[in-house]
This record gives sequence, structure tokens and C-alpha cells, in this order.
Amino acid sequence: MLQLSNISKSYTTADFTQKALDDVSIAFRDNEFVAILGPSGSGKTTMLNIVGGLDHYDSGDLIIDDVSTRQYQDRDWDTYRNNRIGFVFQSYNLIPHQSVLANVELALTLSGVSPNERRERAKAALVEVGLGDHIHKRPNQLSGGQMQRVAIARALINDPEILLADEPTGALDSTTSLQIMSLLTEIADDRLVVMVTHNPELAEQYANRVVNLRDGRVVSDTNPFDPAADDLNHNDKQVRRTSMSFLTAMALSFNNLMTKKGRTLMTAFAGSIGIMGIAAILALATGVNDYVKSIEEDTLSVYPLTIQSQGVDMTAMLAMSSNVSGDVDAEDGEVHEIRAMNRMFSSIASNDLAALKAYLDDDGGNVDDYVNSIQYSYNVTPQIFNADTTNGVRQVNPDSTFSALGFGSAQTSNNLMAAGMSTNVFEQLVDDTSLIEPQYDVVAGRWPTDYNEVVVVLTQSGGMSDFMAYAMGLRDPAELDAMVQQMVNEEEIILPADTLDLSYEDIMKVSFKLVNAADYFAYDQTYNVWTDKSGDADHLRNLVESGDVLRVSGIVQPNGATRATALSPGIYYTPALTTHLIDQALTTEIVQKQLADPGLNVFSGRTFADEAENPQESD
Repeated sequence: MLQLSNISKSYTTADFTQKALDDVSIAFRDNEFVAILGPSGSGKTTMLNIVGGLDHYDSGDLIIDDVSTRQYQDRDWDTYRNNRIGFVFQSYNLIPHQSVLANVELALTLSGVSPNERRERAKAALVEVGLGDHIHKRPNQLSGGQMQRVAIARALINDPEILLADEPTGALDSTTSLQIMSLLTEIADDRLVVMVTHNPELAEQYANRVVNLRDGRVVSDTNPFDPAADDLNHNDKQVRRTSMSFLTAMALSFNNLMTKKGRTLMTAFAGSIGIMGIAAILALATGVNDYVKSIEEDTLSVYPLTIQSQGVDMTAMLAMSSNVSGDVDAEDGEVHEIRAMNRMFSSIASNDLAALKAYLDDDGGNVDDYVNSIQYSYNVTPQIFNADTTNGVRQVNPDSTFSALGFGSAQTSNNLMAAGMSTNVFEQLVDDTSLIEPQYDVVAGRWPTDYNEVVVVLTQSGGMSDFMAYAMGLRDPAELDAMVQQMVNEEEIILPADTLDLSYEDIMKVSFKLVNAADYFAYDQTYNVWTDKSGDADHLRNLVESGDVLRVSGIVQPNGATRATALSPGIYYTPALTTHLIDQALTTEIVQKQLADPGLNVFSGRTFADEAENPQESD
């Protein structure tokens, strides 16, 4: 038994509200043919949709077998429509690429019925509606009446208790309409059939109950039903859940794709373009990110963050040079002092490198997560000489060739001014050469590993400066000395006319001599002081000839893929050389004497405190 109790339903569009059903109460028998009549907009289709569970009421109640539907959830409505309702529409709603048999089978497919049973029951339903000979045709091969019969067969295949028909004869001619009405009359013998129609003649001729609606209200009912006065005989049926196997769903999907090959190919093509576009964008983004990262790493390898013992506030120095920092207009007749030197020197500050090293070694601030490498350099300058002393001793590091011109080598790597005036070709490598090795090709030998090995770095084009050639003894250093002296004397400078053509073997044969700076000093027993004998030619020659040999272990050149390099062309020694010099100096007598008495200046024999009080006596 189906009952509508005080059902109301409204539709709102913007500020306009249309009331489709207005407090409708009506009950239906379990088996009867009910025709619902009324003008357009009277609420006929709305009532049909609410009975079928396609639309939900605003107020009232839909009672099914004495059970209210007010608390129904979506799954309850799905079960209700699947178990108890069959739909027949004016537009048939058949699937055009499926056969007649497949269209009818579809309702059973959603119910999880086996393929064999589906086929047999669909054939029987088509035979029942007079289409047993048309089961393999497509909908477009049938007449309008035949398509409506297919729709009726599809509605009946699941054995529903209620059949809802919305204008089933609206698109049919009169003869076909009578056939469909006769079929619906037969169906109504054992179930409830509710039909919406505009044709009162067909309703009067075939339906055993005619209900008239107007403005959302029931205005007449030819055969009303009072549930309280009748003996109800409910047909309890087992609830069937909607389900479909995975293989069945795949088969239906594949059949649909193959039926519309053109659309499928176009969709696949468009989808492929989209996928390839996304892949290309992701690849491009990844490539750009990697490129930017490599540029950053290469740039940082060339311009690393450097902290020296003295730091300069460049902003303050620039402000000082532009004469804008703190300057005021002078009074008439007065000249005020601009403290430029004061500002310059106040911008220079000292850094506690020892405390900084301890902080970094302890991974302060999780610095290891943000850097590739931390390198330390010390205030140790290797004393390097040409190995050939035939024409006298020549020191190539620190270089003093241009000292007569007022500039030359940097005696300390932490001195900002001296560093800017350095003419040395020797520099120290980083501790971990794996950070820079990808930037270079080893064209001869190998990277240095021991303290007594150096590597020669060429230019991108594979060349070296003539200044390097003089330092390595590949050109006669006397030529360079002569040109410097000519410049000092303001004479015409005579330039060498030849250009060297060197082989890798020529460069690999070069060697240097290393002297410990502490060995420059000798003890004067007469005055009990240490004196500097670096100006004594014989003493210096003996030191050079007995010094450690530095050999060229390899030659490297920037590779073609390198956008920026960490090393400038020159000669590079390992950090192990610096460590070796420090350890060697600790074993010398002069250093041990100074360490044994830190308050005494071993060069003057006086205490540092005394020299501070009377500095003129130490001159």
C-alpha cells in the first residue's frame, strides 16, 4: 500500500516560489490502474517523481506499507527504487548503442543477476510485450511504439510492485497509443500502475481510477481509497541491493567505448595531450629548478661566503665616500671638519675567528644542514723558491717582483688591503677537492694529495699567463726583472718578442723548493738574540738547496660544461702543506724558545711589557 499524507512541494527560482503540490493526501491500492489528469503546472509529474523517489517532499509524509519515509537515507531510497518501482517515460530513455535485449538486461545488471539469468528474463519480458523477434535490433531500428514497449519491458524486468508512466503515449499515434494502453491495463492486473496523461479519453477508457489535479491539489477522484477501511494485504518481498561486479562494469564500459570509436579516439587523444602537457610542465619545472640549483652552487663555489679576521662595513664606507653621512652645513665664516678617516676606520671591525671556528665545529645553528663545506685557512704563507739556484736564489711565493712599484704579494690572507694587492700565482686548494673536480678536466697527471704536490690550473682555452711562466722558470725571470726596473727608471720597456709553446710534459717537469720561515733566523750568541738572515745570500741558498721539493702532480683545465669555476688560473697547493709548515715550525729552536718564555721577545732580548713602555729603545 502506498499513501501520500499532506504532501507539499515547492520550487524556488530567485525571488519566485512555485508551489507544485499543496497539502496532497491520497492513497493507492496494491493493484489498480490510476490515471492522473490535470493542466500543465498542476503538479502531476511532481507527484509521480515523489512517488518514485526521484524527488523529495518538503513536508508531509510518503508512507510505504505503513512505514514512514521521513527518516530515509540515500541508500534507502536507492533500495526502494530498485525493489519496488518501474519507470516508463515519454522519451523512452533507451541507450542507442545497446541492443534491445541489452537495454532490457540493464536493470538486472545493476541488481547483480548472473548473465545467463539476465538474458533469459530479458527475452521473456520482450516476448511479453510483443517484441520477441526484435531482441537484437538497436533502438533506432524500431518504431515509436516498439521503443515504448522496450521501455515497458525494461521497467517490468525487475518485477516492480509499482509502475510509473509519465505520458507514455504522448509521442505516439492514436493506434499505437491504444496498444500501449491495453498493455498497461494488463500489467495493472497484479500491480499498481500510476500514469500521468493529458488525454482524458484514454484515461476514462482504460484506467479504473481517474484523479484530477489543479494548482497542486486533488480536485476529484473517481475511485478513492481509504486505507483504514480496507483489509490490507501487503506483498512482502525480499529486499534487493543494487550491485554490479567489476567484470560486468568493465565489459559495459568497453562496449560503450567500442561503440563510439571516434569519440573514444578523440577523448584519448585529448587526454594524451593533457597528460603530455602536464608531464612536460613538470619536467620543465624540475629541469629549471635543477638548473637554478646548479647555477647557485657554481656561483657559490666561485664567490663563497668568506669571513676574515677583519670585517668592513661597506655601507658606511660608501656613505663616507659620497659625503652624505652626518654632514651638516657650516656657519658663515666657519669651516667644519668632516671626519672621513674616523668613519672609515670605525667601519672596520675584528672578528673572533677562534670562537667562530669552535661554534662551527660544534654545528652551531645546524650550519651543516645549509652548507656543502666549511674551509679554514691560516696565516701561514709558504716560502717557495725556484729549484734552480744557478743564477741566484729567486723567491716566487710570496712574490716580490713588483715591490719596487709599490705593490706586491699579500703577506697574510686575512689582511684586506694586502689581499687586494697580491701578485702571487700560488693559492691554497679547498680541503675537499671533490666539490670542484666536476668543473675541471685533468689533462695531465692527477689532483694533488700530499703536502709536497701542487696542481697547475690553466685557462678555459688551455693557456697560462707569461707571469706564471716566469714564476715556474719556463721563461727567464731576468726578463721580468729588467722590465720592472725599466718602468721604475721611466725608461723604454723592452718586451720579449717570442711566444712560448709548451707541452704538458714541460710543465710537469717543473719543481720548486720549500723553505721553513723559521729557518731564516739564526741565534747570535754574542747578544743572545735571534737575527733575520734572509738577506744573507749564502744562508738563503743553503736553505733553498736543502729545502723540501714541491712537484707538479697534475694539470687541470675547466671543462666545456662549466659555467663558473672555483679556481682562477694559477698554481695550487694542498691544505696539507699549511699543516706541514705549522708542525715543522713547532720543532724549530726559535719557536720553542718563544713558547718557553711567552713574555720575552726572542728577537730583541727584552720583554714585551718593557718594549711597550719604552718603544724607542727597541728601534
